[in-house]
Amino acid sequence: MRSKRFSKGLAACLIVLLILVVDQIIKIEVKTGMYLHESIRVFDWFYIYFIENEGMAYGMTFINKLVLTLFRVVVAIAISIYLYRQVKKNARWGYVVCLAMIIAGAGGNIIDCLFYGQVFSPSTSSAIAHFVPWGQGYAPVFYGRVVDMFYFPIIDTHWPEWLPIWGGERFIFFSPIFNFADSCISVGVVALLLFFRKELGEVTLSQKEEAPSDTDSKE
Repeated sequence: MRSKRFSKGLAACLIVLLILVVDQIIKIEVKTGMYLHESIRVFDWFYIYFIENEGMAYGMTFINKLVLTLFRVVVAIAISIYLYRQVKKNARWGYVVCLAMIIAGAGGNIIDCLFYGQVFSPSTSSAIAHFVPWGQGYAPVFYGRVVDMFYFPIIDTHWPEWLPIWGGERFIFFSPIFNFADSCISVGVVALLLFFRKELGEVTLSQKEEAPSDTDSKE
């Protein structure tokens, strides 16, 4: 039992580390290699489109930036504590993996908010960002902007002219621009909702003493 717990805990840590590294490599390559709003066509339905956003995943914005960053930090810590307890309980592998993906995705965007404003010059349509000495960047701590780059306009067309209200207007599906961290959060959440509803129904962050299982008592 202890070896299984150790394996799951180690796997969770490695997943978080791998996602963070991949996410930051992609973001740094884009930020230091592209102008703001520059677009690179990969396929007709897939572009690398560099934008920065102040808000949540997929560019959504509806609360203050500082509040949002602090909220992200608190949520990431809470889910990390919950994941630790699930590993101790020897939760299912898939559940542990999904939680690790969500933590890593949140952590990737938190890094942008906390540090990018301190270590990067501004990205503009006429200047590519570069590293600067700590504290000489474009924004204070907590106010860095999240780098997004994946754009999938799978359908790019116009509404029929005869359609009321929207007739003749451009229609794009799928229009949000997101990053690798966002996609990890989304995949983790969707997988939890599809395959781990029982575990989600038992979610709690309160610390409770549990009676040891037969396996534990033999160790």
